Amino acid sequence: MTLEGKWKFKFSKNHNEAPANFYLVNFDDSEWEDFPVPGIFELNGHGDATYKNVGYAWATQFKSNPPYVEEKNNYTGCYRKKITVPDNWKGDKIYLHVGSATSNLSIWVNGKFVGYSEDSKSAAEFDLTPYLTPGKKNLIAMQVMRWCDGSYFEDQDFWRLTGLAREVYLYARPQSHISDIFITPDLCDNYTNGVLNIELKGANCKNKTATLTLFDQKGAVVKSQDVPLGNTAKLAWKVYNPLKWTAETPNLYKLRIDLKDGKKLLECLEQNVGFRKIEIKDAQFLVNGQPILIKGVNRHEVDPDGGYVVSVDRMLQDIRLMKENNINAVRTSHYPNDPRWYDLCDKYGLYVIAEANIETHGMGFGSSSLANVPKYEQTHLERNRNNTQILKNHPCIVIWSLGNEAGYGVNFEKAYDMVKKYDSSRPVLYERALQNRGTDIYAEMYLPYDYCEAYAKRTDITKPLIMCEYAHAMGNSEGGFGEYWDLVRKYPKFQGGFIWDFVDQGLRAKNKNGKDIYAYGGDFGRYPASDHNFNCNGLFNPDRVAHPHVDEVKYFYQNIWTTLKDSANATLDIYNENFFKSLNNISLNWTLLCNGKQSAAGTIADIDVAPQQHASIQLEGYKRPTSAGEYVLQVEYRIKNDDQLLKAGHIVAKQEFVLSPYIYPSLEQVKLEMPVRPLTNSKVKPAVTKDEQLACIILNSATTTVTINKNTGFIDYIDVNGKPILEDGYSLKPDFWRAPTDNDYGASLQTKLGVWKNPTFNLKSLKSENEGICQKVVAQYDMPEVKASLTLTYTLNSRGKIIVEEQFIPNDSLAKYPIMPRFGMTMVLPKDFNYIHYYGRGPIENYWDRHTSTFLGEYTQSVSEQYSAYIRPQECGNKTDVRWWSLYNDETQEGITITAPNPIEMSALNYETEDLDGGPVKEAHQMHSGDLTPRPFTVVHIAQRQMGLGCIDSWGAWPLPQYRIKYGNHNFSFIITPNAK
Repeated sequence: MTLEGKWKFKFSKNHNEAPANFYLVNFDDSEWEDFPVPGIFELNGHGDATYKNVGYAWATQFKSNPPYVEEKNNYTGCYRKKITVPDNWKGDKIYLHVGSATSNLSIWVNGKFVGYSEDSKSAAEFDLTPYLTPGKKNLIAMQVMRWCDGSYFEDQDFWRLTGLAREVYLYARPQSHISDIFITPDLCDNYTNGVLNIELKGANCKNKTATLTLFDQKGAVVKSQDVPLGNTAKLAWKVYNPLKWTAETPNLYKLRIDLKDGKKLLECLEQNVGFRKIEIKDAQFLVNGQPILIKGVNRHEVDPDGGYVVSVDRMLQDIRLMKENNINAVRTSHYPNDPRWYDLCDKYGLYVIAEANIETHGMGFGSSSLANVPKYEQTHLERNRNNTQILKNHPCIVIWSLGNEAGYGVNFEKAYDMVKKYDSSRPVLYERALQNRGTDIYAEMYLPYDYCEAYAKRTDITKPLIMCEYAHAMGNSEGGFGEYWDLVRKYPKFQGGFIWDFVDQGLRAKNKNGKDIYAYGGDFGRYPASDHNFNCNGLFNPDRVAHPHVDEVKYFYQNIWTTLKDSANATLDIYNENFFKSLNNISLNWTLLCNGKQSAAGTIADIDVAPQQHASIQLEGYKRPTSAGEYVLQVEYRIKNDDQLLKAGHIVAKQEFVLSPYIYPSLEQVKLEMPVRPLTNSKVKPAVTKDEQLACIILNSATTTVTINKNTGFIDYIDVNGKPILEDGYSLKPDFWRAPTDNDYGASLQTKLGVWKNPTFNLKSLKSENEGICQKVVAQYDMPEVKASLTLTYTLNSRGKIIVEEQFIPNDSLAKYPIMPRFGMTMVLPKDFNYIHYYGRGPIENYWDRHTSTFLGEYTQSVSEQYSAYIRPQECGNKTDVRWWSLYNDETQEGITITAPNPIEMSALNYETEDLDGGPVKEAHQMHSGDLTPRPFTVVHIAQRQMGLGCIDSWGAWPLPQYRIKYGNHNFSFIITPNAK
């Protein structure tokens, strides 16, 4: 009987102000509000949503002193609801189930106290039989507090909210019933046959019989047996060659248990069963004898509208997104999830690390940690007992986790021993145990690449390396993700990890101007403790719209890999990286591109490759390219028929191979191009700007006029046939900066590299001359902050093409100055240059260290869609390996094209860098993408390179050295050609 819906509710900001005796039957609640159950206080008008990573929500109010908390600001909610229990429940045992209450729960029925519970992420259940009267009105009263002593163990990196978050219901059972079922599957005979160990416990079951029946997926009976129950019963069934459960092949059987008193059926229970075996051998984690790879994510239970209240539809959406993006494992960070989540993981196939609700991060990991305090031993044991005993029968759970970031000590060692004794069929993980005995897996977080490699090379280790958190996906991130997977695929003892994390925790809100934003820490109230937007580090935004870096994760998590063995005959080697699933439901589509345009294509309908096997396939219809041009072969693997949540046609893997190089334009050839028609005004001459305030140099050709400011040496006016190309008031100027990403801020690069943000350009000389049929101006600068010289050379050829050359020469020791965020130029075009058409990597944004999943091709996009709406504005929209790039007016088709003698990087946004830059102190500005108003122009960045993004962590790690622009000699050139379209 569901109790969800509206309850009478009274909110008290301070616990000591909560109404006394509110649980009495005759208490007057007529003035109380109607409040949703489930529902969160702070998202329904009461209190401030608080976000902390490290430290407790009371950090700005009082010092931590476990087990004590204050009554001030300790939000308290009192609930009342009158219900009628079905009359036919008389004689049954009646239980109340409250799926999740944060931080604690007290229950009264008909004015009498029933009980108390804490551990906010495990269900609280109460026997209400002595208190309820079936067939009549009954009053249930509840009280929930924001903080209790148990809150010291719930210092997880997430929103600190208050309320009831999961199902609330009553249920009835006969006086004689099954009180516990423990099903432990196993495999034997070289993983061929199954063993089902079943242990039953009964309540008041003397002289009762349990009939156990195992059904297969088609409903056929596999095995059945009558068992005298009494208090307990144990049996072990051997099942010959059952279909095995894995994340790739989530084959489920159903065990039905009928409890009988003679011929009378008392109750019937059903439990899903998956035959599988979990082991650690030779420092490898095995499922059914196979050393699987963990392609995982961490997932908090969070919804942009409900907070902790997450619907089954949202859960199903999350699993679909995981399956679509080749994610095969999830860690329930950092607490037991809604039980329905595990049912879905059983059904659709995800390997689950099931984590207990313990985190005391705010107490530190040293002497102040509660892990060594004897009076908290029982707390560690109880919370792990709640996790394992409630969830033990789910085949998706392959690893138990004792908790997260709570130090290490004797309390965790005792918890480890307890869990291993209770369930020896699964390994136990605890990250802070590192390589000590309190964990079976080495799961340390955020290890750098070289450390992972060094560990994986060791011959003395017994624990596999599976990072419980890695590749911190905060903001514009996941640069260098592929380097992790190069190591995973190289070293057997390194078996992957769980990305932090799956989804941004932003809450839907309005800013002060009424615009939609996703709120983060610090957006609610003036005084709550805050770690700002550090809870926005997901692969997906709160509404589950993918961030661009998801594609890189999907690519390196994919399970099909292709090697081009013979480009002449188009012979491919296809490797099926799955461990249990063939490719019999996969087709191969291939495309041959020439300079970005499709030249040939084909499909191979059947590529049935067995797990962990290779197959050689020749592409029919493929012809070896004979004409000049850059040829690229791209292959895609698609699902042929619907496969659970995945629809036919879904791309599960892809790769591309460059067969011949692109021919880039030569600057010298451009300079020698003959005119389209006779030159006019071909000489360099001084002139004045339109407002006659600044002297300038004007270069003319048959189609183009370029104006160079004599005071700055920058181009501040370009027109083509009289139509201005540059936005009035803006110049084509050097560009060494980017709007800091979250990773940049975490490493303090906004200050460490700050010299590049607005460097001084002291114009030393400005010379103009004719160079053959071209006109040229050379501007030379001194850059005092970085002890360097900069030379800009502008050449206008007779066809109106503008060649821009940028040369940076350091004048001092190379070790003294920081790397550059970007080396290139920037300019601003009028708003009617609103579309891009380019040949390079796409279609989504990509970066030096995050572009493997983006393929070469011709792409046409609007400028307005270039902005990537990370929760907090930052650098975005970049494209790498650009061969040519056109900006144009989609109505007139007029525009410009930018080319270069080498690949370049480009972006075009309706925002200036300053709009996306939070300044030297990130926390000083609560910026949101929803706050932004697009500019009425197009900002273009033309770069030789932009430094990488990095992903090791977001609190100190830099991009890998190979993705940094070192201080040194740099030369960059590109060509602006008018009338591109």
